Amino acid sequence: ETMLVRHGVMVVGLTLTGKTTCQNALANALSQLRRDGEESPDFEVTRQHTLNPKAITMGELYGEVNPITQEWTDGLVPTLVRLAVNDDSDNFHWITFDGPVDALWIENMNTVLDDNKMLCLANGERIKLAPTMHMVFEVNDLSVAAPATT
Repeated sequence: ETMLVRHGVMVVGLTLTGKTTCQNALANALSQLRRDGEESPDFEVTRQHTLNPKAITMGELYGEVNPITQEWTDGLVPTLVRLAVNDDSDNFHWITFDGPVDALWIENMNTVLDDNKMLCLANGERIKLAPTMHMVFEVNDLSVAAPATT
């Protein structure tokens, strides 16, 4: 039910406690119900896109300007958001941030997680999230998350 009313979801628990397994089971169930002919809009084929935000730089995560050519290069987040926004099907897209919440990278998610549902990039571009998208944060704890992100 939470996925029906929230576009940002935190899945919290220690490593190896089944967070990913539960998420995969839900995605597979939603997809199978749609494939079996269930017509409710609550059930759709679910595409999961997973990344570890701490394994890459902020530029690789959100995008950056090349200092020599002054050209913008999208990072993983805008690339995945564009993929979901440009999908003409009714498929659900879950972008999962599987790793610890960090004050630096989560700050850029504030406008995504509030009612604007807008990804704001450093180059001034703004990408509106599709209604079929969810941001999922798979974390051990919320010790460094601000109240705005929880």
